[in-house]
Amino acid sequence: MPGLVKVKLPDIGEGLAEGEIARWLVREGDMVKKFQPIVEVITAKATVEIPSPYEGKVVRLLAREGEVVKVGEPIMEIETGEAAPAGEAREETRAPAVPATSQGIAASEVRRVKVRAPPSVRKLARELGVDLSLVRGTGPRGVITKDDVLRHASQARVEARPAEAPIQVEEAKPPSVEEERLQLRGVRRIMAERMEAAKKEIPHAYLVEEVDVTELYQVRDRLKPLAESRGIKLTLLPFFVKATVRALREFPLLNSRYDKERNEVVMLKEYNIGIAVDTDQGLVVAVLKNAGSKGLFRIARELRELAEKARQGKLSLDEVRGSTFSITNFGAIGGILGIPVINPPEAAILGLARVREEPRYVNGRLEPRRLVYVTLSFDHRIIEGAYAARFLSRVKELLENPIILLASEGEFD
Repeated sequence: MPGLVKVKLPDIGEGLAEGEIARWLVREGDMVKKFQPIVEVITAKATVEIPSPYEGKVVRLLAREGEVVKVGEPIMEIETGEAAPAGEAREETRAPAVPATSQGIAASEVRRVKVRAPPSVRKLARELGVDLSLVRGTGPRGVITKDDVLRHASQARVEARPAEAPIQVEEAKPPSVEEERLQLRGVRRIMAERMEAAKKEIPHAYLVEEVDVTELYQVRDRLKPLAESRGIKLTLLPFFVKATVRALREFPLLNSRYDKERNEVVMLKEYNIGIAVDTDQGLVVAVLKNAGSKGLFRIARELRELAEKARQGKLSLDEVRGSTFSITNFGAIGGILGIPVINPPEAAILGLARVREEPRYVNGRLEPRRLVYVTLSFDHRIIEGAYAARFLSRVKELLENPIILLASEGEFD
């Protein structure tokens, strides 16, 4: 029997609670087939396509591009002849009752309310006791902003004052400088939220070590022709990945996460290295899976492939989740020193600065050396400074002695 069904944002795993509508792939009035992609959704992990669970006609799109939708919330209405799955019977749309307001809406009247506001604004409204259905949004496409909520709350307080009490209203002064506002969407919005949460929840501590990579460059240069013959571009980053994994095996607390609810440290047995990639859409962390079981050339090849996918926006969900430790090579762009922010729920992140050439005494002789600052940011709830220092010293030792780093059977497979 034909009827109207609501398509809800599905649970795509990894504990993701919401997604941002990036791009609709269908329009109202289109006919869609079952399992046909209908919308692109940006999650905290990747951009994914959501397929239609029904075949039928698109009646209404319930969310706008750029809107953040919770898992389980309806995003589309489809007219279909299919039977709805158990637990998802066709829904009747009811208009919510609207309380009386100072604008003269009677308590008996009802109207349909579609509130468009991000989670942070909804939280602020709850704290201030503001009914978002009564707030006019001034953001893009009518989205309610924090300023809208604060303005509504301030007006409500003014109206609640006794009539005889004088009200001093200071005129708003125009900004003294010109400004341009950038709406945070997609990867940039997610990055902002994750970094804010990381700094609020994780007590960061930091260590910096200077590493002499002169010999590492020499080894890399000798291996480059062999790598190029196999179609591989060999940079220093694969060496850093190998040194990091070797050190993580010896200092497992760096490859862990903190379970706050159980007050436990969960040490992970896999070494999935997240690599920060600079893209036009923002910073994306691609994940090199099972790095501990891979040789230098294979790591170099997979890092290159992941970076290209990240810049093209083609990373799969599996390629951006499950990282256990991250590395950010900001020195490839510039900067002799940087302090990275931990990528939650990981316990630490390694930051690589720009390689510079400076004079150093070696065996009593002054000679030019290639040097780089390596920064470790770590979760001080579970990792002590001495433990972190030993880990970073081990990374330094391996990088300054690349023969030891590469002394393993089948290294160049």
